[in-house]
Amino acid sequence: MARIQLRYSPIIPTVASFLLAALWVLSVFADWGLEAFCAGGETASACSRRLAAVSTVSALFAALAACATAAAWLFPWSRSDPRTFGRVMGASVACWVVAEGVLFLGGLMAR
Repeated sequence: MARIQLRYSPIIPTVASFLLAALWVLSVFADWGLEAFCAGGETASACSRRLAAVSTVSALFAALAACATAAAWLFPWSRSDPRTFGRVMGASVACWVVAEGVLFLGGLMAR
């Protein structure tokens, strides 16, 4: 049976990784998360402390995603093999999605 091989540009998962990274950075460091989940009210300081704890957990997945993105582009074993590159970048994008999900669900619970 013939194998179907899809060809796509390596820029597509890279751009997706960078966009998810930008969203995560803005949510954590530019206080988008605080505005979204802890705006107003008398419990804003308690909510911001809980959101800071959630951000720390989310940062573990973000660091893993950033390392996977760097590994996909920096290591020759990944760059030379399109299948390996796709797997590593796929893992990177998945880690960014998990980091965003942890931040979102944690923010909902921090309310």
